[in-house]
Amino acid sequence: MKKFIALALVISSTLLLTSCSSGGLSKANENAFVSGTGVAVYIQPADRKLAPDLMGPTLSGQALKITKNQEIVVNVWASWCSPCRAEAPLLADFANRLAGKVQFVGIITRDNISSAASFVNRFKISYPNFIDDALLAGFRGSLLPNAIPTTLIIDTHNRVAVRISGEVTYALLDSMINKVAAEPSHA
Repeated sequence: MKKFIALALVISSTLLLTSCSSGGLSKANENAFVSGTGVAVYIQPADRKLAPDLMGPTLSGQALKITKNQEIVVNVWASWCSPCRAEAPLLADFANRLAGKVQFVGIITRDNISSAASFVNRFKISYPNFIDDALLAGFRGSLLPNAIPTTLIIDTHNRVAVRISGEVTYALLDSMINKVAAEPSHA
């Protein structure tokens, strides 16, 4: 019995250690991520928390600060993530169609610069992508990105309104963007 308990402790501590990862652009690990189910969480305006300032270095090498007081779609992604590759053309299309109305921005997580750059070029992503995934910590106390990919929608008052965990679909993203856009400006 003691051998069984000791073996169970070794296995559980090994699983715990291998399931944790520190993240960062230089530490991609396809086997240590959580994939969501594409389910949206919508927060009523009165219950929303402020989003963090979105600023820092981008994949293009420039420093950027996203302007507040507009609807913002934030996509957290990695080039090695299959659902990220599947949703990339859809996000690129939305960003192009809604240019000037909704700001799209990406946050690259657990990836490297060259792979991320290839991903952006392959899928013709025109919106800026932050390379500092430490930005994700700023969402604590709100709807923290909890999977790769995660898509957040920030309302015009700079509050996190929606989190879609996992691959977005056209219908889901369209309905959530429109739902947030249709809210009264004083909400």
